Amino acid sequence: MDLMTRMSLALAYVEDNLTGEISQEKLAQIAGCSAYNYYRMFSYIADISLTEYIRRRKLTLAAIDLQNSDIKVIDLALKYGYDSPVSFSRAFQALHKVTPTEARADGVTLKAYPRISFQISVKGDKEMEYRIERKEAFQVFGYEGIFKADGSGAYPNTPHELWNQNHANGSYEKLVSDAGDLPSFVAQSLCKVHGICDYRQTSPGTFAYMQCAFKSENSRIEGYTLVDIPAHTWVIFPSEKFKWDQVVEVCNRLNKRFYSEWLPTSEYEQADGLNIEAYGGDAHMGYVELWFAIKKKS
Repeated sequence: MDLMTRMSLALAYVEDNLTGEISQEKLAQIAGCSAYNYYRMFSYIADISLTEYIRRRKLTLAAIDLQNSDIKVIDLALKYGYDSPVSFSRAFQALHKVTPTEARADGVTLKAYPRISFQISVKGDKEMEYRIERKEAFQVFGYEGIFKADGSGAYPNTPHELWNQNHANGSYEKLVSDAGDLPSFVAQSLCKVHGICDYRQTSPGTFAYMQCAFKSENSRIEGYTLVDIPAHTWVIFPSEKFKWDQVVEVCNRLNKRFYSEWLPTSEYEQADGLNIEAYGGDAHMGYVELWFAIKKKS
């Protein structure tokens, strides 16, 4: 089954459960990947997060219910999963610019967000550099966080916030000091600290991310989480050099091109969603290589 078909089937499940519970486990089963990886693919292909898409779709359908039935606002709030009529009314007004009560009036202007459909768009307007490499098993170690796929939860609730926290409290510098030499299978121009994601299974609706170093013979790993990464084929996308305050934008751009342009038209599929952010550069300018574990389509 190709990527776009799996994306569409998973979205159909989401649409069918806008007034019920969306099981992260079921979503992952239909999508053929972790729920987190589906969230990632969706946001890069659709240019909107799945969480925001679900919110807009629920409030679009709620507006239709208001104009076509006598349903009470309190019942409508419960129908679309809001804790109270107040929280529902606040969200409704933020989107539609009118209250639920005002939405019943004739001639009122409302917003409608239609259901998304996935299809391959052949662009070819800009070349894309990549290379495919086979790497034997290796180990990484560092600071692990378990995050929710929808970005909720206690701080730090995203990998980016984990990086910010570790820069602020000195943990990043300690990991740099303990990293040791870079192993021979990576470019020696890389930095000592990187990021790795989706390297092990976690509970439904969550994913593992680690700010990490590649383990070498003189690494000091005491007190860190140590993870074995099996042998894999990797597709690697390098960036141009950038100023460090642009790192999130650059990574997002590379991810988007991988998910929306390279992956749908290649002969490969992702292997368990495993991916690495390998950073290089100096204090002023950086670059990143995004590694995605892949396998031939069955």
